[in-house]
Amino acid sequence: MVLVVKQYRCTHSMSCVCLKGHVSEDAMFLVFRHMNWNPKMIALFSCTCKWFDEIAKRVLWKEFCHARAPKMMQDLHSSGSHIVDGNWKALGKLLIYCSGCSRGGLFGNTHVPGHFVYRTRFSRTLGKSLLPPQCRTDVLYVSDSCEHLDQDEEGDLGFFRGIFKSFAMSKIKKMLIEKQVKFHSKEVCPYCKAKLWNMMQADMIPRSASVRLDAYDDSVEYYICLNGHILGLCTLMPVSDSEDAKEE
Repeated sequence: MVLVVKQYRCTHSMSCVCLKGHVSEDAMFLVFRHMNWNPKMIALFSCTCKWFDEIAKRVLWKEFCHARAPKMMQDLHSSGSHIVDGNWKALGKLLIYCSGCSRGGLFGNTHVPGHFVYRTRFSRTLGKSLLPPQCRTDVLYVSDSCEHLDQDEEGDLGFFRGIFKSFAMSKIKKMLIEKQVKFHSKEVCPYCKAKLWNMMQADMIPRSASVRLDAYDDSVEYYICLNGHILGLCTLMPVSDSEDAKEE
């Protein structure tokens, strides 16, 4: 492994010409399979070498996604659908990274740094609750809320993220276009840099979203990008004393 690291200590810039003279792609595949497609190592090597970054985008992130969420990937691939419009790297990042938000960004004055998430469950049932009734046949996988306690004067915050199956052919995209919903003027998707629709401004967030997320009514806000990634925020309901007692 030390030999491999030394061979990839080149500058990742426009002047980088490290396109040959490296370990073969097959060797890199075997090395990272042995590491169980460690996402931190893939990201680290990608930042140091353009040649490796290309391999990672084309092969390693795809393998990571299939290893981390095999059933979800199988479903997203079924019926001839495609999930790589925003590329495998973007999907890999979505699986393991809570984007948080910056003050003055997508969610007003809230500021929560983005961070790595070790384990996250993605659910189609939760995704369905975020869709308006006329779009419930669309397939959307959404993560459990990433809880950030005492981050807001209104209460505890929950961040969630997700991805659509075959977003280009989805009813939700067709509805957004028909309603002529405008894109956010400045912000872009933190996973693939595509433009974003604000579902709250479009008045397309059903009440079932707050119920399913254990959030206050009208506190759920989320965005959808052109590649079908979603990112959202809600204010979580406090756990009651009786529920605390049950957990103990």
